[in-house]
Amino acid sequence: PSVSSLPQVLPLLRALGATGLLLEYEDTFPYAGPLELLQAPHAYSPAELRALLSQARAQGLDVVPLLPFPLQFVLKHREFAHLREVKALPNALNPHKEESLALVKAMIDQVMALHEDLQWFHIGCDEVYYLGEGEESKQWLQQQDNTPEKLCLSHIKAVATYLASSYPTVTPIVWDDMLRGMSEETLAESGVPQLVQPMIWDYAADIDVESKVQLMQKYRRCGFSKVWFASAFKGATGVNQCLPLAGHHLRNQLQWLQVAGSSPADGLEGIALTGWQRYDHFSVLCELLPVAIPSLAVCLQALKNGGYSEKVKENVEKLLGMSNLEIDTYMSTSLGTFPGSSILTLVTQVSFYLKSSVDELLERNRYVTGWFSPYHRKRKIIHPIIMHHFQPDAISLLSKWNAVVQDLQAAMEQVFHRCAIEEWMEENVHPSLQKLQQLVDDLDEA
Repeated sequence: PSVSSLPQVLPLLRALGATGLLLEYEDTFPYAGPLELLQAPHAYSPAELRALLSQARAQGLDVVPLLPFPLQFVLKHREFAHLREVKALPNALNPHKEESLALVKAMIDQVMALHEDLQWFHIGCDEVYYLGEGEESKQWLQQQDNTPEKLCLSHIKAVATYLASSYPTVTPIVWDDMLRGMSEETLAESGVPQLVQPMIWDYAADIDVESKVQLMQKYRRCGFSKVWFASAFKGATGVNQCLPLAGHHLRNQLQWLQVAGSSPADGLEGIALTGWQRYDHFSVLCELLPVAIPSLAVCLQALKNGGYSEKVKENVEKLLGMSNLEIDTYMSTSLGTFPGSSILTLVTQVSFYLKSSVDELLERNRYVTGWFSPYHRKRKIIHPIIMHHFQPDAISLLSKWNAVVQDLQAAMEQVFHRCAIEEWMEENVHPSLQKLQQLVDDLDEA
């Protein structure tokens, strides 16, 4: 989202019960010097970022930057390809090269330089696939007592040690999935528990509460001072999903509340409600932030109030300016007054009716399938009387959808950079709209 659109959302987040903002910048951070090539064309400027961070502070939100090691967005660049663990894959950093750690340190320093009064710094480390599969790692693993687990832990330790020595007041957080299967002994001996706080993540609607409680106890026994939980309010139920199902995400929060209720209170530092925008650096966009604000509101309020009730629902509706909040269907019939609510209304229309209305005309209208099939269209043959049966419908459908898409484009321009809008339209609008436009053009020619 553009820096100008985020400040409108911050007071709402605060009112809903948020106390912090976890920001995964990836390629939108204004890296400088040799790292400048990591910036996307729409990266924030240092001034924009400072303004956003001070607005977050003014709302009483603690900012936690997240650097997503294993760094796909860095390793995809030719200039950094020599630091890949596996030459052909930008998935993991080669932990044996001094330059790898130097790169990580430089990135941390640049992020730290733009942030004041940080309490936590999230160093990622989830889904580090292919770690241990590079040539140098294979040699390292042949030495006695060396294991892939130790390789992972030594990398975490190196990054966390650098943070501890350079920024002693900041506590590193790591995703916990690489640690889950490790034995208590391996974890305790590594020295990592004294350096970081693990964030246990699970975005399912039916978490195994008991096993999460046990995992939390295990981490405490290994020496981790505190743990975090991570739930999701969007971006976790379908790689190309357009609308979040608030009910799924609400159930996810309620399960985490159960885990928290069965765990010692002093062991939990907090919960992050993640809202992923892509499954990874190379995948398509999933639910856009404005579209998921009702889901986020429901989730935050449920956590704040220790559950979800009619009273909580009314409070959410009041804060969002929505008359009737639907959590168990994707349909959002009531317009809200929250920032970006028009995007939600228009995305809902496109998601539910664009493809189905075009398919209805092209695949189920007997005049189209019987008298203007691909065979006829290719040869520009049509019986004149048949045209009158569906040409007016095709033209009015096209003008209706063009108008909706224009409105959506205008609404999205208030929030997103051009390239994000382009991508969303190409993925979700163009396939159907172009088919319809082609039909109208073919009719004209025929």
